[in-house]
Amino acid sequence: MYEQHRETLDQALKAIAERGYWSAYPESPSPRVYGEGAADEGKRAFEAYLGKPFPLEQAGEPVGAERSPYGLDLGVTYPAASAGTLVAAAGKAVPAWRDAGPEARALACVEMVDRINKRSFELANAVQHTTGQAFVMAFQAGGPHAQDRALEAIAYGYAAMTAAADAARWSKPAKGDPLVMEKRFTVVPRGVGVVIGCNTFPTWNAYPGLFASLVTGNPVIVKPHPGAILPLAITVGICRDVLAGAGFDPDLVQLAPEEGQGLASDLATHPDVRIVDFTGSTEYGDWLERNARQALVHTEKAGVNTIVVDSTDQLRGMLGNIAFSLSLYSGQMCTAPQNILIPEQGIETDEGHRSFDEVCQGLSAALGKLLGDDARAVELTGAIVNDGVLARVDNAPSLGEVILESRALKHPAFPDAVVRTPALIKTSDPEVYGREHFGPIAFVIPTSGTADSLELLRRTVKARGALTASVYSTSEQVLDEAERAAVDAGVNLSCNLTGGVFVNQSAAFSDYHGTGANPAATASLTDPGFVAGRFHVVQSRRHA
Repeated sequence: MYEQHRETLDQALKAIAERGYWSAYPESPSPRVYGEGAADEGKRAFEAYLGKPFPLEQAGEPVGAERSPYGLDLGVTYPAASAGTLVAAAGKAVPAWRDAGPEARALACVEMVDRINKRSFELANAVQHTTGQAFVMAFQAGGPHAQDRALEAIAYGYAAMTAAADAARWSKPAKGDPLVMEKRFTVVPRGVGVVIGCNTFPTWNAYPGLFASLVTGNPVIVKPHPGAILPLAITVGICRDVLAGAGFDPDLVQLAPEEGQGLASDLATHPDVRIVDFTGSTEYGDWLERNARQALVHTEKAGVNTIVVDSTDQLRGMLGNIAFSLSLYSGQMCTAPQNILIPEQGIETDEGHRSFDEVCQGLSAALGKLLGDDARAVELTGAIVNDGVLARVDNAPSLGEVILESRALKHPAFPDAVVRTPALIKTSDPEVYGREHFGPIAFVIPTSGTADSLELLRRTVKARGALTASVYSTSEQVLDEAERAAVDAGVNLSCNLTGGVFVNQSAAFSDYHGTGANPAATASLTDPGFVAGRFHVVQSRRHA
């Protein structure tokens, strides 16, 4: 079943070493790529779930209260069980999976991702109607981009497990005959893993932890956000089908849904849970790091992503790129920029000197141009994912001087969708810009100059964390200083983005997502450190 995937695995191993462009799963939803009728078939598959129990062979009481940000009650229920029941079932499934070895596990995991890819349109609808992402973004980020990240994690896990020989003949010279021993080295999984999903990117953020743990021999309990269960339920169902078809216990991957709160904490602190992967709020991420002491805990939390503007030789390109980054999925991305640092004396551009206020008005105009047509704008902004984001947007005018008000958009296909454009606020208050305001809110902050801006970048990221940083300058010296500031702060940096690459997007197999070097995340998606702690090596030796 799995030999067909050996070439894919080999290519992924090559890609993580070379870090160039490579993608295993096409991001275009074109019928020329995925076949005529694939989009309609995926939509029908999604609609078939609505108002029914989800077809998952797990015991448990039905739960589920998902409501689409586009105004649709999904009405899907899922089997819910206690933390103890889930952990016990996971533990029983380990021995055969462990004994199968790294290669068999890796190829089986690639088979899972391959089947997930074939259902990308089904997943796209599920992601759209649980997160509020526009459909194309839901297809790309929730489908092929997430699948690439899954494959990347599989490749890193396989590479780490096979970095050394699994057997050796040891011969030590001695008086007379040498001492000779046969040694075997077995990869042993760390233990039960729990993946705690988020509301905004349920697949993209869950797949690295899920597949990094699974490929290294660990069973995984997938705990979705209560508002975004369906995409991960589909994923878990596919994984269980592959496992059962290969003769393994399907309880190696289980779904752990809930309507309220509490199950994630029960799972994360269970004494037999040894790995926790989490994406979400700083508060809960910090709680997990303090309390899940028996486990290896990887968290991706909130951060204050920052843009430093020094100068530009493409003013319109710069403003257009920033406007797009602020608008994409209404800023509901952990990588979206929030703070824009601009010298109070203005900047030099290819269109002449521009004052601070002129740069602000230029950005406001770029946002107005980009989002001026509601029907076109909603395909970029998507919908507001939950009431917490909406409350922050409504409160934004109280945070400083309003440069551009957020406005409501009408969605032509979903009249009940809640859609907002970004608010642009001027402030010099560190109590405001020094913390994250998740959603379509950005701050323009006057500084005494670029040196001050870079120091503010360092200070803010070290204190609050960030997943992205960006700089615009025509000076090589400033770009070098910005890179040093980013290295000091432990944040990934983008320079002079004016075209089709945006600071809040990262490419699997080439871009690292997060660093683990600042408070926003404890690890990078994906690097060797993300997989190494998920297994141990146990040796046995005997005289030859």
